[in-house]
Amino acid sequence: MVQLSDDCFAFGGQLLRLDAAEEQLARLVASMGLSCPSEADPRALDQCEGRSLSDALVANMPVPPFDNSAVDGYAVRLAQQSQTSGRFTVVGRAAAGHPFVGSVDPGQAVQIFTGAPLPTGCDTVFMQEDVERNGDDVVLPEGLTPGSNTRKAGEDLALGSEVLPRGHQLSPADLGLAASLGRRTLRVLEAPRLVLFSSGDEVTAGGNPLADGQLYDANSDLLATTLRRQGWQVTKAGILPDDRPALCRALAAAAEKNQVIVTSGGVSTGEEDHIRAALAELGEIALWRIGIKPGRPVALGRIGSSLMIGLPGNPVAAYVGFLALLRPLFHLLNGRKAPPLPAVAGRANFSYKKKTGRREFVRARCILDGSPTPLVDKFHKEGAGMLSGLSWANGLVVLDEDATQIHAGDTVAFTPFELIK
Repeated sequence: MVQLSDDCFAFGGQLLRLDAAEEQLARLVASMGLSCPSEADPRALDQCEGRSLSDALVANMPVPPFDNSAVDGYAVRLAQQSQTSGRFTVVGRAAAGHPFVGSVDPGQAVQIFTGAPLPTGCDTVFMQEDVERNGDDVVLPEGLTPGSNTRKAGEDLALGSEVLPRGHQLSPADLGLAASLGRRTLRVLEAPRLVLFSSGDEVTAGGNPLADGQLYDANSDLLATTLRRQGWQVTKAGILPDDRPALCRALAAAAEKNQVIVTSGGVSTGEEDHIRAALAELGEIALWRIGIKPGRPVALGRIGSSLMIGLPGNPVAAYVGFLALLRPLFHLLNGRKAPPLPAVAGRANFSYKKKTGRREFVRARCILDGSPTPLVDKFHKEGAGMLSGLSWANGLVVLDEDATQIHAGDTVAFTPFELIK
């Protein structure tokens, strides 16, 4: 068997910790020179969500571009003058898009509305709720310090500052930032592409009649949807047979045209598990057994210039395999390290035991009960083939390698599915 690194897991032995597997994945991606190419043409902002910047976004102007009022009220000169309260003469009006023209002397005020530019010389705004208006005069209370109720030019984005780094995955809020700088387009990296196979003679596509011992293919739709949601361009290539020569031909052909190949099923060491053996025959294996539950075995390697990831056949294990390798791979191809899985604190409404040395992903549902740490329930069964549990859950409780037990009432880290990217 050809291997990129020592495989102490092929015949038992210690499982590779997930953080070590991610480091090995990063080394493999770097050694193969894999990345997302930049697109030649800029894309309109409304076509950029989920894509990654090919160039850093730098502020070409301050935001806001001028000092402005944060409230409706009256703008005055307060700094370096003796009169800081009492009766002021109202000399004009400023609204958003309609600034006051002229300067304001000590003892004068300008009625101003939220977002309007501060008149020349003004530095403070009194809220209209705190003042008394009498004809052309306004009585201002004591207690405000210069600068109150104002927003300074550039306090959101300073001129010349790096707003977003190269490789940043764009959210709707990021696109709003770009729009606030007057940008109509952004240069983004091409979405990474992969080809996706299911495998096994026991698996058939939906719509076909089931022969004895067969199951419908759930993994291709589960994985394709998950991957596209993250930002991948996915080609579903069907089901590989349990025939070593035919399987090798299909994988070799896929490697000639695709940067990344993903399979599910057939990755163990049984006589009818051919994926791992085919990877070793056609290329190199980088790692195999990762300390995750569910989710092992997971194979990582290369065929020529293509990176290949073999996921387990059980659907829940395949999804956890996505979290373990494909999620960090997406970020690596976009020039950055994957951020930690998002997590919120919850209170376990269950008890659970686990072994040390592996990271476990427990299907869970967060119950919003109004408390700072909401209740989290666990799916009532454990099987990695029970896709109903993944459908029931709205997230995962992630237990690190050193954890051994959860008691009801313990604080746990809950990762909502909707926040995973």
